[in-house]
Amino acid sequence: MKKVFLILSILLLTVSTLFSQDVEFTAKTNLKKLGLNERLRVEFSMNQDGDNFTPPSFQGFTVVGGPSQTTSRQWVNGKSSFSKSFSYFLSPNAQGTIRIGPAQITVNGEIYKSQPIDITVTGAVEKPTDPNDVSFIAKENIHLVAEISKASPFVNEAFTVVYKLYVAERTSVSTWRETESPKFADFWSQNIDEKQFKVYEGEYQGEPYRYVILRRTVLYPQKTGKLEIEPLGLNVAVSVPTNRRDIFGRTLTKSTNIAVKAQKRIINVRPLPQPGKPDDFTGAVGDFDFAVRIDKNELDAGEALELTVEVQGRGNLKLFELPAPNLPSSLEVYEPQNDDKIRTNLAGMSGVKKQVFTIVPQFKGSYPIPPLSFSYFNPATEKYERQTSKGLVIEVKNGPTAAVGTVSQNGDVQKQAVVSSNTQFQYIKNDTNLKAITKERFFKSTLFWSLAITPFLMIPLAMLVRKKREAYVNDVSGNRIRKADKLARKYLSTARKNLGNQKEFYIAMERALHNYLKAKLTITTSEMSKDRISRLLKEKDVDDATSIEFISLLESCEFARYTPSSNTAMQQDYDKAVRVISQLDKQL
Repeated sequence: MKKVFLILSILLLTVSTLFSQDVEFTAKTNLKKLGLNERLRVEFSMNQDGDNFTPPSFQGFTVVGGPSQTTSRQWVNGKSSFSKSFSYFLSPNAQGTIRIGPAQITVNGEIYKSQPIDITVTGAVEKPTDPNDVSFIAKENIHLVAEISKASPFVNEAFTVVYKLYVAERTSVSTWRETESPKFADFWSQNIDEKQFKVYEGEYQGEPYRYVILRRTVLYPQKTGKLEIEPLGLNVAVSVPTNRRDIFGRTLTKSTNIAVKAQKRIINVRPLPQPGKPDDFTGAVGDFDFAVRIDKNELDAGEALELTVEVQGRGNLKLFELPAPNLPSSLEVYEPQNDDKIRTNLAGMSGVKKQVFTIVPQFKGSYPIPPLSFSYFNPATEKYERQTSKGLVIEVKNGPTAAVGTVSQNGDVQKQAVVSSNTQFQYIKNDTNLKAITKERFFKSTLFWSLAITPFLMIPLAMLVRKKREAYVNDVSGNRIRKADKLARKYLSTARKNLGNQKEFYIAMERALHNYLKAKLTITTSEMSKDRISRLLKEKDVDDATSIEFISLLESCEFARYTPSSNTAMQQDYDKAVRVISQLDKQL
């Protein structure tokens, strides 16, 4: 008996080892070296079926096509073979050596990764310009332009960059996706949201074009010298006219996806002039009004008043500090509260920058607050300007008198001895020495008996929990179904989060549908043909309408790989998926 058990164990180990060694997951490309204006095809293939395929990030590339999935199963001379592949078409974003990272897939619970591939990208190569080529025609009629409002601003002076997508007549754009975003590393920046995209009439290089404003950004340069504004890149779905016509004589169009990029812009940021620069200058650039005020001039000791320091106008309000008031040391001053009301539009920041100080005098007397100055650079006049507030006086009429005079006759603040008052906080007890009048005995108390009996009551409960846990762990089939069902819910949630991102949305949607079927019909991924799914749903007495809707959802996921889809269509597909899964839950 022991020998039989040993032989079976060796056979199982051998089969398991051979099975794991048979899994091959590879990546290959059609080119190792290509020009900046060429495209690359990369294919990830495997010889065993798997789940949860995750492509690499393709950093350095723009995905212009894919994923395209193919599956093949053959029987030759009694031997079966299986292959499955995912293909992508990539467009490089820059020259140099770019690495395509590993993709990964799960086979029989194990995660496999493909090998990384290094691709060399050279400068643009000359390509034959076929006037009938759809991509060539589209690129000749679509242009992305970055317009800047000021080429030589001062440091911390506002200017804007506006990205416009120009489209020639008889050419249409259905969707676009941002593939490369400027980072504005040397600028303080804020995007101005476009509530809706409006089509304008304009000209591009003297020709009539229509254009759409995609993005407006307000920038404040934080460095001087020549600064680069990185380009914005888009992947655009375009329909262009062809030379063919339909039976009614109307021009036929063809659709394609092209990558467009705005030109790189360089601005020359001027430094602020050194002659005439005030010593107390803190970097304010703009046109401002400065004020200091108090809400009351007379009060009693112990009462509070508010002193406000504010700057209002137009300029870099978020990028400088307000001057601090010089207050007598005998006044109790709390940390200032910021009460900024600043808005940003295409003209830059405007509004009020404010600090409010709460002051509580402790002694009777007269407290002068000296004038406060604020200096800034006005780019309109290209000069430094200064504004000075008026001097203020706080009169404390009633209250204790300090041991030493609080101020001199000329208003200078003098140090004074601090008068301690033992009765100031008498009502607050910092130390207590309170004791309970009666003491409760622990032995034979309610707490004593509870602690003594509880462990015995927990024994049957622990046995029941252990039994349930063992049954749960041994239920291999049930665990697999629950895991697949959990994955289906997870991917459906992921699809909802990616509404608006066509590629990620339909990948998550397809995974949710596949994992749901695996949970409900106990089938594998390789068995998921539409005919088999329809047959199994019919055998389970699922009504025809629900079955048809489920198959149409799978087809929508497949079509979405090749054709652009609107946000409305994605929302409808998501609502349909939730409804169909809910119907299947009731019928299976």
